[in-house]
Amino acid sequence: MAFSNRLVTSYGAISSPSLCFLKPNNCYKNSSIDMGFQCSYQPLVVNCCSSEMEPISDPVNLRQPQFSSVAMPPFGVTMNDNSTSKPSYKWRRVLLKVSGEALAGDKKQNIDPKITMAIAREVASVTRLGIEVAIVVGGGNIFRGSSWVGSSGLDRSSADYIGMLATVMNAIYLQATMESIGIPTRVQTAFRMSEVAEPYIRRRAVRHLEKGRVVIFAAGTGNPFFTTDTAAALRSAEINSEVVLKATNVDGVYDDDPRRNPNARLLDTLTYHDVTTKELSVMDMTAITLCQENNIPVVVFNLNKLGNISKAIRRERVGTLIGGTRNSVTATA
Repeated sequence: MAFSNRLVTSYGAISSPSLCFLKPNNCYKNSSIDMGFQCSYQPLVVNCCSSEMEPISDPVNLRQPQFSSVAMPPFGVTMNDNSTSKPSYKWRRVLLKVSGEALAGDKKQNIDPKITMAIAREVASVTRLGIEVAIVVGGGNIFRGSSWVGSSGLDRSSADYIGMLATVMNAIYLQATMESIGIPTRVQTAFRMSEVAEPYIRRRAVRHLEKGRVVIFAAGTGNPFFTTDTAAALRSAEINSEVVLKATNVDGVYDDDPRRNPNARLLDTLTYHDVTTKELSVMDMTAITLCQENNIPVVVFNLNKLGNISKAIRRERVGTLIGGTRNSVTATA
């Protein structure tokens, strides 16, 4: 089947002083090439709202994005003033476990406002650095279920549920303190209490963290017979945090009880195996095993010493590190 050379029109752009319109490019049907076109192309020129109709010398460059010649540093590396790379030693997402006893402070009342404000200020200082912080709170300052079992016929499950409600009270108080100094905070509970907090939804919690909000997990795991330490290990694994920071009333883990033995030595690092075999009272066995299975290090430190929270979050040397190794260089924010 023969084809004659027919004019086929395509369009290129030319300019006028106030608008853009199209200029045809001539293309002919080529009978020597089956079902093909032979075209004479003109460069695509866009020069709208120009007072003069002049061609652009290199119109192709208009479509080429300009990239900076400075390469971006890899994750975990920061640039100093001399544009040389140095490692960044701080964790990017952490879970802070605050015991109820620590919130009580000097124990003159259930919650010490000075303690909660100190926590809020230190968390604020690190969230401004881009570190994502989640918190699990205990409830021992208000009600410790295990110590009330048997009182007035109270069974273990009922006692533990009451203890979970105590953690919600602490979480709401801590949330109010944080928001009073401008930290966006969300409380998520393991069982539904829609009027006071969000239900725990893992994806929503992660999204809050990505948006720079502090998330406080309350009501433990939502099940009796599990401690808030186990809740901290579980939530840490679920949100992919890099460490569990356990804030307590002691400086870390000792080789003996420092209250009975004044010569007790503070341990700098421990393995998970050390904790389980020596039965050290750091966390319950369920919690430490869960951390071991998910390769989550644990830092035990004293909440009552000013600056310890931010030091722990920045990965500076503080307390006792379990399941990890210390950095040879002091961390910098």
